[in-house]
Amino acid sequence: DYYPMLIYRQGSFYGSIFQSGTSTAFNTSSDYRLKENIAPMTGALAKVAQLNPVTYTWKEHGSNGQGFIAHELQALVPQAVNGDKDAVNKDGSIRAQQVDYSKLTPYLVEAVQELAAQVAALKAQVEKP
Repeated sequence: DYYPMLIYRQGSFYGSIFQSGTSTAFNTSSDYRLKENIAPMTGALAKVAQLNPVTYTWKEHGSNGQGFIAHELQALVPQAVNGDKDAVNKDGSIRAQQVDYSKLTPYLVEAVQELAAQVAALKAQVEKP
């Protein structure tokens, strides 16, 4: 087990890449001591309902994929996307936007919890004598 990369900024630890056997983890700091104004997430189901998952074929090698179009996702969950739509390098080549799919996890978990609460409420109505 080892950390091939530790990420620091201005002396503060922000994340790491951890490797153990055949698995690799990309870790972001999430300690409560680094946060303030902590509040429950709400409205995730409505946001998830607006997401546009797609299937596609990669131009470079023809393999199939599934995911999101970065600039569309950026409009809904900006923290999940890095880069600017249609950006190019000095030589005119594409400076592609990138998606951090881990930033979608809190929305997906909250959406499932909202759905579970809705199902429980509906079950309670149906099961009333």
